[in-house]
Amino acid sequence: MSHFLAPLPVNLARPDKILDDLEAAIAGHGSFLPLPAADAATSSLLRSHMRVGEEISADIALVVPTSGSTGTPKGAQLTPANLVASADATHRTLGGPGQWLLAMPAHHIAGIQVLVRSLVAGVDPWCMDLRGGFDVPAFARGAAELAETGDRMYTSLTPMQLAKAMDTLQGIDALREFDAILVGGAATHPQLLESARKLRINPVTTYGSSETAGGCVYDGYPLPGVKVRVDDTGRIHLGGPTIAHGYRNADSSAFVDGWFATADAGHLAPSADAPATANPANPANPANPDAANPAPARLTVTGRLDNMINSGGLKLHPEALEQLLLHIPGVEAACVVGVPHPRLGQMIVAAYSGWASRTDILEALDDLPRWQIPKDLRRVESLPLTGPGKVDRRAVQELLSRP
Repeated sequence: MSHFLAPLPVNLARPDKILDDLEAAIAGHGSFLPLPAADAATSSLLRSHMRVGEEISADIALVVPTSGSTGTPKGAQLTPANLVASADATHRTLGGPGQWLLAMPAHHIAGIQVLVRSLVAGVDPWCMDLRGGFDVPAFARGAAELAETGDRMYTSLTPMQLAKAMDTLQGIDALREFDAILVGGAATHPQLLESARKLRINPVTTYGSSETAGGCVYDGYPLPGVKVRVDDTGRIHLGGPTIAHGYRNADSSAFVDGWFATADAGHLAPSADAPATANPANPANPANPDAANPAPARLTVTGRLDNMINSGGLKLHPEALEQLLLHIPGVEAACVVGVPHPRLGQMIVAAYSGWASRTDILEALDDLPRWQIPKDLRRVESLPLTGPGKVDRRAVQELLSRP
């Protein structure tokens, strides 16, 4: 049995208009491709590459484009079971169903899942008008309205949105209303998370992608039903009921026997401070492979495998060094890349924004091995971005390749 893949334009002003189609997709009555209604060029590209109007298995509810910064997005094929399993696991982890505020575009998986969770919970989501970007007063109005229900309250934000809301008392008061704020889409500044918690705001960092029906690892721990393993190369593999059924428009060899091989590296380690809802079921967990009652293992993502810098035969995940830079007072954002070098192959360099001086940074990194110290360290007004909170590494590399 098959459907014909239908376009699903998402209006930034009224994303709730897609709720009926989304409900039909979850019920198995249609297959849809979410599209940004305001971006004709991207919509046209996606329509073509995802083969809108052509047959697709009736098992597929949504084809959700990945958010890669280069090349043509891949279309992750998500089933109704993928979407509902993710929503159920999220509610179980956060403490139960509740009211949801949508502050992200609903043609991306993070926004789609806010709507799916609302449908599963049987509530109407409060949707922001995002035509002018993230507006803190509007966010505060939504939070106030949801607070009147007396129910549990949740939202999903990018790190940039969280930081913007925390810049004002109105935003801080609004953030405090939520039982949990899922934060993902990009690495979150550790000082931002620390400040939020000191202000009695409850951010929950998420790791996942379109291929996993959204975030499937919260604060380092897999959601109920989600499985995590790390192979000998350090590559993270994710499994369980949220894993997509391959790609619509690309090679699906990353999907094998219910597992998805990510492009990320990381490591697992047992943790005594795991929350009560943490999922211990990691059968391929090298940290505790044989224990009858294994301690939940915490996943640390060290960086993307394709970002690895090879400098003189020594390999560095740039994200690890970036995290060290972000812990330095006065560093607001940082990006570490490798640039061609005739002897080393790649030379480690970095750009950052903030008021910290070059001397401040070099002194803070003094305990690092010499080869890991950036050979070029440049302060910029702001780092180039490919999307909300996502640094354009290629643009930074081009910048630091020039004298």
